Amino acid sequence: MTHPIKTAIASFGMSGQVFHGPLLKVNSGFEVVSVFERSKNISEKLFPEARIVRTYDELLNDSAIELIIVNTPDVFHFEMAKQAILHGKHVVVEKPLAQKSDEGAELIRLAKEKGLVFTVFQNRRWDNDFRTVKKVIEEAKFGRLIEFESHFDRYRTYIAPDTWKEEGDEYSGVLYNLGSHMIDQVYVLFGMPKAVTAHLRIVRKNGVVTDYYDIRLEYEGFAALVKCSYLVKDPGPRYTIHGEYGTFYKSGLDPQEEMLKEGHLPNEENWGTEEPEEWGTLLYEEDGEDVEELVETVSGDYNIFYNNVYDAIRNGAKLLVKPEETVDVLKILETCLISNKEKRTIIL
Repeated sequence: MTHPIKTAIASFGMSGQVFHGPLLKVNSGFEVVSVFERSKNISEKLFPEARIVRTYDELLNDSAIELIIVNTPDVFHFEMAKQAILHGKHVVVEKPLAQKSDEGAELIRLAKEKGLVFTVFQNRRWDNDFRTVKKVIEEAKFGRLIEFESHFDRYRTYIAPDTWKEEGDEYSGVLYNLGSHMIDQVYVLFGMPKAVTAHLRIVRKNGVVTDYYDIRLEYEGFAALVKCSYLVKDPGPRYTIHGEYGTFYKSGLDPQEEMLKEGHLPNEENWGTEEPEEWGTLLYEEDGEDVEELVETVSGDYNIFYNNVYDAIRNGAKLLVKPEETVDVLKILETCLISNKEKRTIIL
């Protein structure tokens, strides 16, 4: 990668400090030349050579910048990504792509008209547990798929102060935050569902945004269940997959986010790996005998995302996260809102 992409980061809060900043720092295909921080200078520690700007317009009007990372709060994604595209910039936008699917479709149209690369940071496609789940489903030792269940539970009894994630309308809360990841994973595995049933709740005292969901996605011959709650003291398996002849369990969370929060950079040896005690368990019948085996976890690697972005911009490679896919995910999330409001199953 001898021709690095001159890149700007549109904010340097949690996602900038934990995800985009470190991933770009270790990738020789990118040169972070500007960071938008309204009042602080946090980014200078990671990018001492980058220019810190105080307005978004400074990024838009800098002709040297080729790529803008729109990693601001969800409500700003559509307008900021749109302005970047109209100014001729390639764009990576945080999930969710926008708050509404028609907004996402408009961004795709504009990017195509301008001949620009436009994609969405769906990094959890490269979680180690999800990569392992994909492998297990492809091998199908448990036979015909009957039920897929995914959990992303937390235990947080308090309402975090001074954060946009704890306030707002129906597009705020865990459905569009964690749900946009979990629904995306199901979509990657199985495509669009035939029907959606969603139950959304506020389970914490004094909460104002959704902090619980129980979503059932119906497919031909099987169902995918997606669940999240902020009041789970002792979580069970992260994934449970039942087939006609067996079951797969996988507990624990991919370690990459926690390692990034601790200040590790994603170029360290054994990045995204797990010890054998964290591996999943596969139980199935084979030739009339019960078999139990540990399934080695496939290493997680968020670096794959930005390697692909580089190849798409410099070499015309196909995007691994196609924005059209994330618009489909938004349509599923919108259907969840309707299902919960009308207390019924929605046929797609």
